Amino acid sequence: MAVAVALLALGVLIAAAGPRALARARWLDREPVVALWVWQCVVAAVLLCCALSMTLSAAAAWHTVRVPLFSPAPGSVPAAYGLGTGDAWAAATASLLAVGGAWTAAMLAREVLGARARRRHLRAGLRHRAPLLPGEAATGGPRLTVLEDPRPHAAWLPGGRPRLVVTTAALRRLDGSRLDAVLAHERGHARARHDWLLHCSGALANGFPGVRVFTTFRDEVHRLVELAADDSASRRHGRLAIALALVELNEHRGVFGPCPTPLSPARQRVDRLLAAAPRLTPWQRLRLTVTAALVPAAPLLVTFLPGLGALHG
Repeated sequence: MAVAVALLALGVLIAAAGPRALARARWLDREPVVALWVWQCVVAAVLLCCALSMTLSAAAAWHTVRVPLFSPAPGSVPAAYGLGTGDAWAAATASLLAVGGAWTAAMLAREVLGARARRRHLRAGLRHRAPLLPGEAATGGPRLTVLEDPRPHAAWLPGGRPRLVVTTAALRRLDGSRLDAVLAHERGHARARHDWLLHCSGALANGFPGVRVFTTFRDEVHRLVELAADDSASRRHGRLAIALALVELNEHRGVFGPCPTPLSPARQRVDRLLAAAPRLTPWQRLRLTVTAALVPAAPLLVTFLPGLGALHG
């Protein structure tokens, strides 16, 4: 039971220290893809701590769990974990963590199903406003849809039949290079499957709104996926093209007017693109990637260390 408690303490430590360390980092906007990886490692470590603690608590509380879990191992291994028989605290901990796991799965299912329902609704509206032309086959590949709309907008609809939607106002405002940059930005979202990352972060934040690591993870994912898609587009079409396209698409919202909103995400993205801060070196990116991968390895080490010690003792 001591290992299960240690895992919970480690999870709390990572959940508290991870967001604070990332908030102090100054490289996140320069390397949004690496930042997304680091955030995923932090959240995965917290979830792994809870899952492993639940498993060991259940093994300590119930014989039916302990026997199949430790049956391949010699008798010294279960003894190293100090597993008792019918421990009430272990049963309560395992039950509480199991309820949390089930709630997380339910929130993820709700998030995914809700997103699919919204996409079906949007696709139905698109079929009504932009039906297929005679002789135009409904293929399974990506399709560009142009909508008559006075508001400039461009968006990618993921799913089984992905679709890129652009309004006529956006086509009028954007010249060739800027339009290509916007399309590349949306394709960057699709290639990286940012929709699934948004689903997972939203499910955790909605399921546990009082847990700061999850709410901050959701907010950072929403911000960083846009920066990552901006970088993907700027590598092919240049920073200036995507920055000017953002200005054209958001000018009607008053973001870049005489009294702009200083904390507007679109304005911050434009400022970042025009600043053109240098990227980290490949060695720095590799070091950050490997260091982040060690964070979810910590709960695995805490879990297996007593058993490995018993085998070699």
